[in-house]
Amino acid sequence: MLLIPAIDLKDGKCVRLRQGRMEDETVFGEDPVEVAQRWVNAGARRLHMVDLNGAFKGKPVNAVVIKAVAEAFPDLPIQVGGGIRDEETVQAYLDAGVQYVIIGTKAVSAPHFVNDLCLEFPGHIIVGLDAKDGKVAIEGWSKLSHHSVIDMAQRFEQDGVEAIVFTDIGRDGMMSGVNVDSTVELAQAINIPVIASGGITNIDDIRALCAVSEEGIMGAITGRAIYEGSLDLAAAQKLADELCSTGAG
Repeated sequence: MLLIPAIDLKDGKCVRLRQGRMEDETVFGEDPVEVAQRWVNAGARRLHMVDLNGAFKGKPVNAVVIKAVAEAFPDLPIQVGGGIRDEETVQAYLDAGVQYVIIGTKAVSAPHFVNDLCLEFPGHIIVGLDAKDGKVAIEGWSKLSHHSVIDMAQRFEQDGVEAIVFTDIGRDGMMSGVNVDSTVELAQAINIPVIASGGITNIDDIRALCAVSEEGIMGAITGRAIYEGSLDLAAAQKLADELCSTGAG
C-alpha cells in the first residue's frame, strides 16, 4: 500500500484546509517543489497534488506550480485534481509530465465526460469521489448530491477509470482517524483500486488500512498528519511495505 503525500495548492503555496473550507487554511510551505522534495526524500513513491483555487474556479489556477514539480521529479508518478473540467486541461497536465488526472465535480455532474476521457487517455484517469454519509459532494465540497458513492464508482469502473480516490469529507483535515468501514465497503463493491483519503492521523490508521488492503485499497493519501508530525511518512511507508502485500503500487 502506497502512502501518498498531499500537496494542496492555494495561491501557489502548499496549504491544508479543514473540511474543504477555503477560509480555514494552514500554510505549510511557500515553495511546493521544496515540499515535494521533502516527501521524496522520505520515500514517497507517488504524489497527490490538488489545485484548490482551480477546484473552486472550475479551471486550473496553479498549473505552473504543478508543472514545476513534475519537471523536478520526472520519474515520480503524480496525480492531480482540482478544476479539471475539459479535455484540453487533461492533455496539458499529461504533457507537463503528470501521470494521472483526477476528475471530481464534473465526473458527477456530467458522467459521460469520464467515459470520453477514458477512451481518449486510457490509463491516466482517476475519479475522486468526496462523500459525506455515503452521498457524493461536489463543487469543492460546497454541495451534497443525491448520488450514492458506490453506484457512481461502479459506473466509473465500467467506463475504464484507473482508480477511485475516496475522501470522507467529514474527516478530512480534522485528524479524527480514517473511515475504514466506508472505504472497505466501497473497495468491496468494485474491482478497481481504491485510494483512501481523509482523516489519517497516525500510524494506527496505517495499520488499520493495511489490515484490509487486500480488499482493494492500493494507497492512502495523507496531508495534515505528515505536515504536523503526528505521522512519520518514512516510518509509515516502511510499515505499510511490511504489512501489506500490495506495496508495489
